[in-house]
Amino acid sequence: MPPWLYLVVGLALGVSIAALALWAGALSRSGALAAALLGGLLFGLGGLRWAALLLLFFVTSSGLSHLSGRRKAALAEKFAKGSRRDWAQVAANGGLGALLVVAHTFWPEQNWAWIAYAGAMAAVNADTWATELGVLSKTPPRLVTTWRPVERGTSGGVSLAGTLAALGGSLVIGLAAGWLRPATGVFATCLAVSLGGLGGSLFDSWLGATRQAIYHCPSCQKETERHPRHTCGAQTTRLRGWGWLNNDLVNLACSLLGACLSVILFLLFR
Repeated sequence: MPPWLYLVVGLALGVSIAALALWAGALSRSGALAAALLGGLLFGLGGLRWAALLLLFFVTSSGLSHLSGRRKAALAEKFAKGSRRDWAQVAANGGLGALLVVAHTFWPEQNWAWIAYAGAMAAVNADTWATELGVLSKTPPRLVTTWRPVERGTSGGVSLAGTLAALGGSLVIGLAAGWLRPATGVFATCLAVSLGGLGGSLFDSWLGATRQAIYHCPSCQKETERHPRHTCGAQTTRLRGWGWLNNDLVNLACSLLGACLSVILFLLFR
């Protein structure tokens, strides 16, 4: 099949899956458009292997979002956005993958692009699993920097359940990456991607506790990621962090570190 036909087929598949996700409420309209373009690019340039990792992340994370929907709904005032992913969230989670699949077309025999892509997907999957399952923990989370107890949904809060969930989410991608491209070495790939993804997720928590912009609602007297207005309608003021560093950019940094760590660990383990 000629290369241009792969792009056409990939775009058609991307549009179909994005439309289904839009219908199911997992994506907004802008998110569906971004997902269709991203999925088409990954399948068109990388083939089924690359698209499969993205699909695995999307299906598992969307399923967990639905599972924890009721519990997380009570914490909606904490998060910058709801469970319907928009274009910025799609780009933050998969944008690095788009760059890596382009790199793969220039160096198809090199393993680093695949390992980096798998590590990026493992990191965002780990972070999503930790967020969606961590809120179900009966034990209150603790701030990753000071270890003091914080409210559920607080940026930078971690728990044993959430950390184990992050490891599970990273391991799923790691196993899939090794199985889909065994020539890289199944054990080395799985171990490097799983640990790299977990590291990226923990970095996400650290950024959430130290550098991400966190705001204060004067009406509810609560911390939140929402700006300029809280869910109650009151205008929020910055409490800490860098004003330009929102949750989407934190997720992008999470994927980038997961990619870098996975490549480094792969070189050590192979």
